[in-house]
Amino acid sequence: MAKLKPSRKEQSAREKRGNGKNLNRVQPDRPPYRTTPQESGDELALKASALLQTAQADEALPVALKALKQLKKEYKGLRPNALPTLILLAEIHLELGNADEAREYFSQASQLDPDGLIPEIQGGGVEKFLWLAQLSEEGGKDSVTWFEKALTILRKGISSTSEPISKAQMSKKLAAALCSVIEIYMTDLSWESDAEARCESLITEAILIAPESPETLQTLANVRISQERIDEAKKALADSMALWMALPASNEAVPDFPTRISLARLLMEVDMEKDAMEVLERLIEEDDTSVEAWYLGGWCAYLTAERAKAIQKSATNSGDISSAKSLDYEASLMLCREWLRTSLRLYEMQDYEDDRLQNHATELVHDLDAQLGLAEDEDREDEAEAEDEDWESDSDDGDQEMAGT
Repeated sequence: MAKLKPSRKEQSAREKRGNGKNLNRVQPDRPPYRTTPQESGDELALKASALLQTAQADEALPVALKALKQLKKEYKGLRPNALPTLILLAEIHLELGNADEAREYFSQASQLDPDGLIPEIQGGGVEKFLWLAQLSEEGGKDSVTWFEKALTILRKGISSTSEPISKAQMSKKLAAALCSVIEIYMTDLSWESDAEARCESLITEAILIAPESPETLQTLANVRISQERIDEAKKALADSMALWMALPASNEAVPDFPTRISLARLLMEVDMEKDAMEVLERLIEEDDTSVEAWYLGGWCAYLTAERAKAIQKSATNSGDISSAKSLDYEASLMLCREWLRTSLRLYEMQDYEDDRLQNHATELVHDLDAQLGLAEDEDREDEAEAEDEDWESDSDDGDQEMAGT
């Protein structure tokens, strides 16, 4: 998405407002940037962009609004010259969590550049259509409509440029957009009669465009799972992981956190729990406050334990005592319990909102407590901790009384 260049450094001292009549009044807090009647709309937009880039979205908003107002005045209405400022306002609202307002500004931008022909550096291009697809209130077909507009622009751009970097960037965006449309046809529009055929056509194009994209291979695996072609799904997932697992987290080739969360789910779905656990352990190393990562790790450990239990039972029945003993079922349960309890603690601390996750994790912990015989021990530990806290409190009160005598 096109970004505006930041303004010059802020002046170190602020000018005083008012005249001699109000010198003794308490001056209100001022924003980091002061505006003057002489500043143009573009200058104000640059200042708003600088504020946004320094994580000051609240302060950027009024400056950007004034910039848009000034631009309308300068050009006698809303013209394509205002595109960068409209995109900037949308980005500010996204940063502030105002999806409705962001959608409105992206919509205004799309009306000024309906075919995405204006260069991205001037606020045009494809990004607004991709955002409108993601922010669509209706979802489903409406989202697909916006995505298809973006796909058309990207396909034309790829075929018309010979610049390698630009072509690679557009190819990556095109593959990602194709995968997003596939996701819609596998969820919101799965009831459509041609949903499977569309998914197959879209994933074929995505693979041709970006054959070494982890996200594309992951989407391919998802499609193959839905078609019950599990071996092909496993291969696609393994190929996807091989592209980035050996790289440091800071490497741009490593998929983002949510994408790898989805990867872990897919791996568990095709019984690749060991690989899923490797992905989840790495995610926890990067962010040990992720409720979902801890929950999935616990669920993955539970599935691993259940698989070990089944193998252990089979080995015992066949008389293979050595194989049965080598499978540490209880250790897997303990690991599972640790991950799930951590997830639930973080859930409460963060006021996380996912009732299904919480209910499932709680159910599993209760089941594990019963299997491991830990429920009563936990109660006794909690009572002992409470007694210790009461004793320490009484002791502190006594010390204060003695100090006061």
